Amino acid sequence: MPDRRGKQLCISKVPFFNHLANHEMFEIVKKGRSITFQKGEFIYQEGEPLEYLYIVHKGRVKIYQLFESGKEQLLRILETGEFMGELALFSEKMLDSYAEAMEKTEICAIHRKDMQELMQTYPTIAIKILEQFSNRLDQTEKLVGQLSTKDVETRLAGYLVELAQQKNSMDIMLPMSKKDLASYLGTTQETISRRLSSFQTNSWIAQTGHRRIKITDIDALTDCAANI
Repeated sequence: MPDRRGKQLCISKVPFFNHLANHEMFEIVKKGRSITFQKGEFIYQEGEPLEYLYIVHKGRVKIYQLFESGKEQLLRILETGEFMGELALFSEKMLDSYAEAMEKTEICAIHRKDMQELMQTYPTIAIKILEQFSNRLDQTEKLVGQLSTKDVETRLAGYLVELAQQKNSMDIMLPMSKKDLASYLGTTQETISRRLSSFQTNSWIAQTGHRRIKITDIDALTDCAANI
């Protein structure tokens, strides 16, 4: 019974499930299974069949691609209530990325066939999944555009501005290490450190602790992000 309550809590945190009634969530819970991963373990790897929708119950997961050169491109970091593997709901394909636990992480996994049955029973789930998928596609297109047309300083400034807007605060904490941030922005950890130091010298930010940043001139960062 505790496992079912835990999984129900997991389901309730996901945007495309949380509009359902408790008894409807319970039906979904019965179709899922809970899996625990330790830091550094893979939830899935490139080349494996994509068969499940994975929901982060507790912990954090990073999604990235690994190129033949050994370079890692971070795509996103998922936290409690977020999900991955949504393409499994619409097609059978092989995975082209890696999902790695950044800390001890509990995952709720629901098989493609079960999710397809649920979408037929509750059509609103399919609509909300498509909304989330559309948002992710927009984010991916934005990242690709930035990597191909903007320099590191511009990308980093834009990232900090966007993070401040998401948190609605000038006091922010980077949700990832500088190494992962460098991977996400397509540069090196040393370059990220130099650019942050430059921003601080310009009095645009103050680095107040481990991964903690206070934005002191949001207008200057915004102008930099716009390459003005």
